[in-house]
Amino acid sequence: MSTDRHTRLGPLALIGAIVLLFIAAFAWAAGWIGARRVNGGDVIAALEDNGGKHPGYRRAHAKGLCFSGTFAATGSGAALSVAQALARGSYPVIGRFSLAGGNPLAGDGRNVFHSMALLLNTPDGQQWRMAMDHTPIFPVADIDSFLALQRATKPDATTGMPDPALIQPFLAAHPEVRAFQDYMAKAVLPDSFANAIYYSINAFRFTDRAGTARLVRWHFVPEAALTGLDKARLDRLPRDHLLREMTARTAKGPSRWHLQLVVANPGDVTDNATVAWTGPHRTIEAGILTINAVSPEETGACRDLNFDPTILPEGIGLSDDPLLAARAKAYSSSFSRRAAEGAGPSAAGGAMDPETARRETAR
Repeated sequence: MSTDRHTRLGPLALIGAIVLLFIAAFAWAAGWIGARRVNGGDVIAALEDNGGKHPGYRRAHAKGLCFSGTFAATGSGAALSVAQALARGSYPVIGRFSLAGGNPLAGDGRNVFHSMALLLNTPDGQQWRMAMDHTPIFPVADIDSFLALQRATKPDATTGMPDPALIQPFLAAHPEVRAFQDYMAKAVLPDSFANAIYYSINAFRFTDRAGTARLVRWHFVPEAALTGLDKARLDRLPRDHLLREMTARTAKGPSRWHLQLVVANPGDVTDNATVAWTGPHRTIEAGILTINAVSPEETGACRDLNFDPTILPEGIGLSDDPLLAARAKAYSSSFSRRAAEGAGPSAAGGAMDPETARRETAR
C-alpha cells in the first residue's frame, strides 16, 4: 500500500515542482522577486524627468535630420561575418543625424554627442540597424548608472544647471562619467555632421562561414577633414547651424564615410562601453557609405523608424554588453509612445516601422 501511494505521489510531486518553477520564473521576469530589472518605461521616465516632455518626438536625440544613400560593400567584411550587408554589392540606406538631448528645439551650440543612425536593407530581406555616436566611449556602463546620471544631472528649476549636491556625489561614485566629461572637454567638437567619425560604442559578435565568432566594434571614418567648433563661442551658434550646414553641403555633393571593422584583441573589454580599445587591432575596411540626400525629419523617411541597434542580420549578434538589451527596451518604449501621441514629427498618422511593430507584438 505504501509503495503504491509513493508511486502515485511521485508524478504529482514532479508536476507540482514544475508548476512552482514556472511561477517563480514568472515572478522573476515580472520583477516581483530577485533583483529589480529596469524596463524601457523606467528609462523613458528618467529622460522625461530630466529633459521635459515633448510629445511626438524621440525621448533621446530628439533633434535630427533624415538622410538617404547607399552602402557599397567591398566584400572584405565577409571574412568576419556571413551577413549579406558585408558581401560585395551596393545596398540602400536610410538614416538620421542627431544631437544628444531630449529637447527638439535645443540649439546646436552644445558640447554633446553628434550621432548617426542607419538602417541598411539587403536583398535577402534582412536589416542591419545601427545607432552610433561621434565619441569612441559612452559615459556609463549599465542602465542603473544611466538612470542615476539622469537624476544627478536634472537641471535645477532656478539655475537651469545640475544641483551640485546631487552631481558631485554621483561623479565621486562614477569615475567613468568624470572621465567621459574630461574627454568631451578636450576633444574636438565637429563643426559638421559630415566630418565626424561615428562609433558603434558597443561590441557585437560577428560569425563567419566556418562558424568562428569574433567580437567586433566598428566605426565610420569620413572623407571630409575634421574641423571643430569654437567651444568658447558655442552660445553664439545659430540654433539650427548643424542641420543647415549639412543641408547646404549635401546640395553641393555627397558625403562619404569608410566602414572599418575592428576585431577585439585578447584581453579587450567587450562588456563595458566606457572602456576604449587601444593599441593595434586587426581592422578591415568593409565598404563606403555615401549620403546624397537629406530632408527635415518632419517629412523625411527616417521619421517613423526605430534605429534599435539590436536589430541585426544573420551573422551579426549581440555581445555580452548589458547596455544593448537596455537600449533595445528604451528604443522600443520611446517608439511606441511617440507613435501614439499624434504630435511632432512622429505623429501616429505615420506608418509604424514594421520590424518594431513585429517586436512589440511579440512582447
